[in-house]
Amino acid sequence: MTDLVICLPYFSGFGHTHRIAQAIAEGIGNPAHLIDVEHITDKDWADLDAAHTIVFGAPTYMGSAAARFSLFLEAVDTRWEHGQWVDKLAAGFTTAIHPSGDKLATLQRLSTFAAQMGMIWVGQSAIGTPVNPDQPGLNRDGSWLGLMVTEQLGATNDIPPEDISTARMFGTRILNATKRWNST
Repeated sequence: MTDLVICLPYFSGFGHTHRIAQAIAEGIGNPAHLIDVEHITDKDWADLDAAHTIVFGAPTYMGSAAARFSLFLEAVDTRWEHGQWVDKLAAGFTTAIHPSGDKLATLQRLSTFAAQMGMIWVGQSAIGTPVNPDQPGLNRDGSWLGLMVTEQLGATNDIPPEDISTARMFGTRILNATKRWNST
């Protein structure tokens, strides 16, 4: 098997999305490459093109992915035209301050983008309470399309440790799916 490359392009307005990207990267381990889309370089674009999996991350602002992240998505139009990301795995995550916060709309935006690119989507699989009482706080938002995180505005620990744990587990799931998809 070739060395795996998993890229996490993200935009983070207040640092929350960056911290979740870091937690996902911890779950992935060595092949994880964080890319801040506001400071994307030619090397970052080359890494994205070479990646086996791309994990998109954006905060949810006003019912959708932050506009600055959408600018990144629009910048891949020639990659779409030439099918450069076809059959790569894709996943997504988002943060917001409300339990709903219309985060599902952001994940739908990201998964629709991935589908248009011909990518294969990997959803969330962690099951916490109330279904699994042994996993309190895991996947608190009950999101299956991707990872959702609810920020605790004004709290000292503004991202609950359970959400960090869920993010790490999501990273491990993404790594395992990438290994399986690329095992030839």
